[in-house]
Amino acid sequence: MKTPARVWAGTALIGIALLALPFALAYAGTAWVRIANFAILYVMLALGLNIVVGFAGLLDLGYIAFYAVGAYVYALLASPQFNLHLPFWIVLPIGAAFACFFGVLLGAPTLKLRGDYLAIVTLGFGEIIRIFLNNLSRPVNITNGPQGIAGIDPFSIGSFNFAKPQTVLGLDFSGPVKYYYLLLALAVAVIVVNIRLQNSRIGRAWEAIREDETAARAMGIDTTHLKLLAFAMGASFGGLAGGMFSAMQAFISPESFVLVESIMVVSMVVLGGMGHIWGVVVGAVLLSFVPEILRWTVSPLQEALFGRQLIEPEVIRMLIFGLALVLIMLFRPAGLLPSAVRKRELTARA
Repeated sequence: MKTPARVWAGTALIGIALLALPFALAYAGTAWVRIANFAILYVMLALGLNIVVGFAGLLDLGYIAFYAVGAYVYALLASPQFNLHLPFWIVLPIGAAFACFFGVLLGAPTLKLRGDYLAIVTLGFGEIIRIFLNNLSRPVNITNGPQGIAGIDPFSIGSFNFAKPQTVLGLDFSGPVKYYYLLLALAVAVIVVNIRLQNSRIGRAWEAIREDETAARAMGIDTTHLKLLAFAMGASFGGLAGGMFSAMQAFISPESFVLVESIMVVSMVVLGGMGHIWGVVVGAVLLSFVPEILRWTVSPLQEALFGRQLIEPEVIRMLIFGLALVLIMLFRPAGLLPSAVRKRELTARA
């Protein structure tokens, strides 16, 4: 079927807007460019979790563990910690592979669990990984414990080091802008892989398992291996995002991978629409930018209304953020952009 011209035109406009976005945000301050970079990281994380939760219907509350594994693999292999400074094009795949291995390690013993039981096990797995990284400094110092790992190597391609201010074809790659385009290119690749997966035999088998695992098994679908594959593929995307996070921050510690981060990624998937790729992207972008906008507006609003700070801005920000999520779940239970299958499910139940 031929793609309509308006679809190509809309795609081109979105592409131009994304390419110009860091320079537009730079006028408001480089902090907003960093927020955009983290939004892209969360898009990759949410798309990875969407494979597990949205496609296969397996509730994973410890997804941030794979993010931590990828980040620490990159940090250990590209930092003064072990005096290894391997190139990023070697370290990134290794981090994704390690995260994939841990995904299989989590998925194998939990194949028969569903719903709340699976959520509790994955939640415990996420905390185990964080505590393990926090204490892996004795008797042999591997992760440097709660002090974290500093001096992580940035990305470099040939003689082009992204840690130093450079100008290429008139574009300034100094500051957070240097990583924006790298992250954007990787996020586009992740989106393409997700689209291909969803429209493949594997994607349709995952949806069958999500709807009714017993019926899927009766139809000849190998539910065991497909559920393991969902855990493995989702984890690999998390490990990839973790490696990008390490290179961008140049410092990591176990405190970067707390339970709240896992809940945030799950909220992005649920808010955008489980199983819908573009809905998940919208959910990740919204939950990345809206809390920061509230952070910048709450304090001036209190000063204007009361002349002083009555309540801590962080408390008000979280209250408004939580209320917004509750309202969306009440009036849009399938998410902002639900998938067609999810719409039919809710209509049938109603």
